Amino acid sequence: MARCVRCDSVLYHASRYSPSQWCALTFAGLIVFAIANYFPIVVLRLKSLTAEATLPEALVLTWRQGHEVVATMTGLFGFVIPLVQLLFLAWALMAVASRRLPRDFAVGMRVLGSLGAWGMVPVLMLAILVAVVKLAGFAVLNVAPGLWGFAALTVFVTALGRVTARWLWRAAEDAGLVPLSGTGLDLARVYGACHACGYVQNLTSPQGQACRRCGAWVRFRLPGLSRTWMLVVAACVLYVPANVLPVLQFRSPLGVSEHTILGGVLELWGQGSQGLAVIVFIASIVIPMTKLLILMALMLHRTWRGDDIQRQRTRLYELVEFIGQWSMLDVFVVILLTAMADFPGLSQISAGPGAASFGMVVVLTLLASASFDPRRGWDGRPDDRTEPHDATAGSGRSSSQAVAGLA
Repeated sequence: MARCVRCDSVLYHASRYSPSQWCALTFAGLIVFAIANYFPIVVLRLKSLTAEATLPEALVLTWRQGHEVVATMTGLFGFVIPLVQLLFLAWALMAVASRRLPRDFAVGMRVLGSLGAWGMVPVLMLAILVAVVKLAGFAVLNVAPGLWGFAALTVFVTALGRVTARWLWRAAEDAGLVPLSGTGLDLARVYGACHACGYVQNLTSPQGQACRRCGAWVRFRLPGLSRTWMLVVAACVLYVPANVLPVLQFRSPLGVSEHTILGGVLELWGQGSQGLAVIVFIASIVIPMTKLLILMALMLHRTWRGDDIQRQRTRLYELVEFIGQWSMLDVFVVILLTAMADFPGLSQISAGPGAASFGMVVVLTLLASASFDPRRGWDGRPDDRTEPHDATAGSGRSSSQAVAGLA
């Protein structure tokens, strides 16, 4: 493992498995993905009626109920993007293992890298457990193969999370298939690392340039904070209706009842599932507020106060990146309950107006964290105050200044 000497971020991590072994795990993940989505997750029986719930059926049913935004978001994050990630991983690992890279390898890696935080299989698995607990006393519930499929898929996806686009570029470097990072680097001039492939190269324009290895656009720093502020403010505005409006509507012969996010937490607590109630409360209420507060704090307080404080700020940003997707838990729960409790004439569950708002909060906070550049905080060091204005003429910056482009 190689770490940055300044911020302690991991720059390189070797793997005990070869690309061919990772490829075998990826194909196993694709098989498990098919099992998880083809077979029902649970089978519920209420009087003489039976309901078999699969994720694709839940998405279709939600769409037919008129909640296209919720169905689209959950379909992308729980089905389409995880499938695309597995397919691209299998394709790239086969290419590296066979030592023959296709011409569009760089394009495929840019696509794979852009999907990093958007595949949410672990969040979906937790949502399945929450939905099962909610319906345990409502009808006779039998676990079906789909649930075990999603449990296994969560394990595979978590393990394969180490095989990122940058890892694949490094594996291609080790195999001698692509130029080594830093080839021909002039340390006397401004240089930086490509966000897509990690290739360290001299920057010839202050506005950025195409990466010489993968073609992605390379900037010394991401653009200013205005875009991040816009996304954070929009998320704050939508966070109000997401918590005030109901995220779930339950129809029965006795009438229609509506449940907010906090109401769902209290319901789980009242059913005796205090552990799950705490998890849902943290994922749906604590985490979104924490993400917004941390991002605002990072953007407001940028005065240099020492390496230790800046390392803590970097860790806070990494925390935002790590917890970002877990706020989608309640939206997945609503989608699953829609299919699990679909007993026409007796009970029907559908998404409420708050579900779409809450899903958009998750999307906006993920986009906000992706648009924020945590390296800007390190630019405030006393020896790092010289910003590159004309990279073509050479800036004369010290190596400690240029290292900021690598962290």
